[in-house]
Amino acid sequence: MDFTELAGILSAIVWSPFMLIFLVGTGVFLTIRLRFLPLRNLPFALRQVFSRRQRGGAGDISPFQSLMTALAATVGVGNIAGVATAMVLGGPGALIWMEASALFGLSTKYAESVLAVKYRVQSKNGEMAGGPMYALKYGFPIKRMGALLAGAFSVFAVISSLGIGNFTQSNTIAAAFEITFGAAPWLTGLVTAAAAGAVLAGGIKSIGRACGLLVPFMAILYLGGALWVIFQNAQNLPAGVAQIFREAFSFKAAGGGAAGTVIANAIRFGVARGVFSNEAGLGSAPIAAAAAKTDHPSRQGYINMTGTFFDTLVICTLTGLAIASSGLLGTAGPDGNPLSGAALTIAAFESGMGIAGRYVVTVCVALFAFSTLLGWEYYGEKSLEYLCGSGRLNRTYRALYAVIIFFGALIAMEAVWYLSDTMNGLMAFPNLICLLALSGIAARELEDFERRFIRGNSGRTRTGAGPK
Repeated sequence: MDFTELAGILSAIVWSPFMLIFLVGTGVFLTIRLRFLPLRNLPFALRQVFSRRQRGGAGDISPFQSLMTALAATVGVGNIAGVATAMVLGGPGALIWMEASALFGLSTKYAESVLAVKYRVQSKNGEMAGGPMYALKYGFPIKRMGALLAGAFSVFAVISSLGIGNFTQSNTIAAAFEITFGAAPWLTGLVTAAAAGAVLAGGIKSIGRACGLLVPFMAILYLGGALWVIFQNAQNLPAGVAQIFREAFSFKAAGGGAAGTVIANAIRFGVARGVFSNEAGLGSAPIAAAAAKTDHPSRQGYINMTGTFFDTLVICTLTGLAIASSGLLGTAGPDGNPLSGAALTIAAFESGMGIAGRYVVTVCVALFAFSTLLGWEYYGEKSLEYLCGSGRLNRTYRALYAVIIFFGALIAMEAVWYLSDTMNGLMAFPNLICLLALSGIAARELEDFERRFIRGNSGRTRTGAGPK
């Protein structure tokens, strides 16, 4: 057995059905524990995202920039290729279960972001530092275990940032440009590394400004393309939607009975791809939430939870509807195998936009992957800062990160993909344990915010930071 095979086995073990049940189950528990308020207050949360009102509070970047940084790391190739793969392997009904898991993911993303802001600290370089590692260190009831889990999370996050957040993303950008435009991987890698390095050199404030501009632009470009495809294929949409709902709840045998029932496959692949897409429960996005200027942990919790809404309930849904309306699901490609992944999404866009559809998807793949590079660098940097006890290695880490971007564009190593996937999944265990142990704290913060701000009662706003 070589290293690649071993890495693949480890990835399969970590991302077993137990992990998916743990992730979604935590979301269900938190939704009940929080009295369904994250769901009920989603309209309020969306209004907060687009509010122009400047609120007091400690922090490094605006609440909107914090959300865009988290979305930059979350919105990625999974929104383009992952949805298509789920609808091929799990049937069209997988889209429904992807959305269902995201609804519970709202509560997960809310709670982890609240805890990140509540337990954040100001580092020696003057920046805010927070995330599951600080919540575990300062809030976990068993201090020694909390410190151990915090260290484990940080190690997994650093490795993930260099792998799934860097190497795999730069490789994806280089492959996309080589296939569509014939660009040499070394040139794509050099340009990508230089562009990312220029942004990363300025730290979180520079990352926040870049993501605040890049994420809305790439989202509008992609959503505009998807809506155009759906409009052009509108005559096929009713039948496509009917098939999605029919197969989401069908108990017919799939694959001649050898692959279980249609609904079982839809749930399996829909939930898995949904979790991969929105990252609710992995503990990555709260690191960005901790940098936000906010007057209450729950306000930023509400704002950051909309990342799950935009990522899965908007972008993934429109990708699925574009595929469903194209009528290409289940058709074979040039190699005789069913179209899947990015190839299926590209074909769907071409059905409504012609050759321009290929360019739109390729550019969006590159933008999604580039934004992921920026967001994950910050996650890795803050996790390394926690492990070192200071930010003395931050600039060294940024330089190393840019170098890996270049080499990632040149080398396609399957083992790196598997290992990165494994580390990404391992991040979830300490974070989910933290969420379950501190769910009462999140609930009290929610009730305090509900009483003082949403119900209209006045009260003193909280502007301090650090463990409370």
